[in-house]
Amino acid sequence: MDTRRALELALQQGLDLAEISPNSNPPVCKILDYGKYKYEAKKKAQKAKKNQAVTTLKEIQFRPNTDTHDIEFKVKHIQRFLEEGNKVRVSVKFRGREASHADLGHALLKQIIDMVGNLGIVEQAPKMEGKVLSLVYGPAGKVPKKTSKPGAHTSSDGKAPEGKAKTAESAVKTDS
Repeated sequence: MDTRRALELALQQGLDLAEISPNSNPPVCKILDYGKYKYEAKKKAQKAKKNQAVTTLKEIQFRPNTDTHDIEFKVKHIQRFLEEGNKVRVSVKFRGREASHADLGHALLKQIIDMVGNLGIVEQAPKMEGKVLSLVYGPAGKVPKKTSKPGAHTSSDGKAPEGKAKTAESAVKTDS
């Protein structure tokens, strides 16, 4: 349709002529209320922004001679961060001449990768940057959220359900 004819139709209806696809041949235009169009586009952008997943990068630091218990403790933190949907940077910091023994750091990262298992995906392979050896983990996918806390044994009315074992407090009262 001719542009002048389209503008006349839009004016007769009290609407606007908006160019929808300017790069096509011929350009595509639409008769619509431009204010309403802008409002709906703004609302759509806000909704998309609200539903956008936000990932943060957490960092866990190790030393090449970190004790076994400390490694296990920090790996639990890594697993928790991955379950929450965050990325994790695992760093092994070397001091002084320790950097010449990068093989100790690589062995430590290999041990951590084995301990984390399939909860995370190594997004960036171990890489030496100065005196820091680091890798980046990403979450492996959707992990189901836990809805109830373990040990919460109450019914909807707030009382303990029947048939459950006595608590330590009630057992003491009955024994006296």
